[in-house]
Amino acid sequence: MHTQLARTPGSVIMQPTTQCLPMDCTYCYLPFRKMKHLMPVAVAKAVADPVNEWAMANPGFEVVWHGGEPLAAGREHLATLMAPFGDVKHSIQTNAALIDDAWCEFLLKRQVRVGVSIDGPEDMNTHRLTLAGRPGFRVIMRGVERLRRHGIPFSAIAVVSDSDLTPDRAGRFYDFFANLGVTTLGVNVEEEEGVNLGVKHADPARAAEFWTTLVDAWRANPVIRLREVDRVLNFAGAVLGSHITAPTPASAPWDPMPTVAHDGGVVMLSPELAGFTDSRFGDFTTGNVLHTGLDVLVAEAEDRTPWITEFWNGVEACRSSCPTFAFCGGAHAANRYFEHDGRFDGTRTRYCTTAKIALFEGVTRHVREHRP
Repeated sequence: MHTQLARTPGSVIMQPTTQCLPMDCTYCYLPFRKMKHLMPVAVAKAVADPVNEWAMANPGFEVVWHGGEPLAAGREHLATLMAPFGDVKHSIQTNAALIDDAWCEFLLKRQVRVGVSIDGPEDMNTHRLTLAGRPGFRVIMRGVERLRRHGIPFSAIAVVSDSDLTPDRAGRFYDFFANLGVTTLGVNVEEEEGVNLGVKHADPARAAEFWTTLVDAWRANPVIRLREVDRVLNFAGAVLGSHITAPTPASAPWDPMPTVAHDGGVVMLSPELAGFTDSRFGDFTTGNVLHTGLDVLVAEAEDRTPWITEFWNGVEACRSSCPTFAFCGGAHAANRYFEHDGRFDGTRTRYCTTAKIALFEGVTRHVREHRP
């Protein structure tokens, strides 16, 4: 088997609460986002021991607080959860709706990196609703303005649904984030996973045109980093042997990317599997940090997690059948599972088609059209 997990992760995702206040996005995959399950401090303490060692060996190591909405845990509880970690970088992915001056002071004091979930200009945020069913754009923007007022830099992750995955919207989409002043923009095409099981019908050709137009807008005004463009450029650099020395996705070990759920259960590779169960694989967890050290769970993940073997079979099937495999490295575990009737050994997914293959084709089309 060519593919295996890296021996240590580059980050750990922590779920301080399952609750997502005050949002109820229509495309959300989380099963318990309306329930306030809080992570006990004992879970954070158990995770901190191996994380502190990993961070000493890797200065870029990061603890990512993700939810639900992490700020829904409250400042006091979140501070208590962060306390056991030593000299470790922290980041938080937030819908920004709860951010006030006190939260800004909290983030500045702890030097927490901030990522905001917002999908572009107001008319492209129609899927981001509050629990009351009202548009959430203005609530989110109030939090963004507080970040800007306090001088807190922030990145953004945008979910692009099928209706917005069109070339005529790409330029305005980019301009919104450029004017917002984000440091980095990550673009997630809406996925069929978790409780969001509606079939998506994005057209691959239109998706490629979206990416081409987005790159056109970025090249015309390259004031922010585009995560997806970086992926293509890093791949090109690795293939061409330039100064970028990172291995290609097809040759690099998979980062185990452990997600520690609120109760201490650890899911490898795909945070989107947390909270779900399967008749064959149970709850998808490798174990629980309250019973077994996270370092042990990572080191023994492939032996302790039956579904990973089936996943590797799917990766190998991609390797032998997909012409874009060198760039993609294989479909993600959760996408396979939710799109292929509960199996991990299927191959191409709709996410592959729109967010990997179409991305690669779109960026290379831009290069061809602007070749000197």
